[in-house]
Amino acid sequence: MPSLKDLRNRIAATKATQKITRAMQMVAASKLRRAQVAAEAARPYAAHMDKVLGNIAASVAGLATAPRLLRGTGSSNRHLLLVCTAERGLCGPFNTAIVRLARERAAALAADGREVRFFCVGRKGFDQLKRQYEKQIVEMVDLRAARTLRFEHAEKIAEKIISSFENFEFDVCTLFFSRFRSVIAQIPTAQQIVPSVFDAEAMDALGGAAYEFEPEAEEILHDLLPRNVAVQIFRALLENAASFYGAQMSAMDNATRNAGDMIRRQTLTYNRSRQAMITKELIEIISGAEAL
Repeated sequence: MPSLKDLRNRIAATKATQKITRAMQMVAASKLRRAQVAAEAARPYAAHMDKVLGNIAASVAGLATAPRLLRGTGSSNRHLLLVCTAERGLCGPFNTAIVRLARERAAALAADGREVRFFCVGRKGFDQLKRQYEKQIVEMVDLRAARTLRFEHAEKIAEKIISSFENFEFDVCTLFFSRFRSVIAQIPTAQQIVPSVFDAEAMDALGGAAYEFEPEAEEILHDLLPRNVAVQIFRALLENAASFYGAQMSAMDNATRNAGDMIRRQTLTYNRSRQAMITKELIEIISGAEAL
């Protein structure tokens, strides 16, 4: 049985841990609001751009002059999985859920005889995937130095993705991230971004009207499709940031509550041990007095 000193040390250590988890919870809560506002602000822009491009793409669908980012390579044998996770942990199952979804997709593609490669954004996803797919990871982008996520970060990633596509290094690129719903709900999401896929009802979403384009639709798509890839990646990064702080806030809240429960149990054990020692000493004193 541990001594009273050991029990006091355990209680002190648990209290120190509780202070850390409570502080991390408060920091995550303070950063969550800003990240949530940024993620929610990016949704309408990304969604409307998707609808507009879908409207334009409908006019050139099936044409040989359509950009390659729209019509693809004509094959779907080589897949690139763009996995976006956080740079840090202590956020519950947030990173693991995204990686699990990517692994399930990779396993399904491999079972169909497809070639799979990974492009990792975030240290945690890279660390998990390299255990099983180290040779299939083509690149890893580390954003730990970025204090604030900007469109330039997504644009650089998009340039690398599009360059690889233009060099026929893959046929299909799927983006994996976590969509923010609430502090306690983050949804792992997979979205194909290359070749671009638009809602079949994009025309209806814009009123079903027929538009004349100036310049031609192919030229507009040539300029906007690469930007749309960057926009979708930027949206995913913002959604991930909000989801990360929400998950971390929940995880640290649970850790703080668990530390409180441990402190109560350890204090009860300490008090019982102390009472037992006092009772034992009293019995020895009384026994000694009676012996005299």
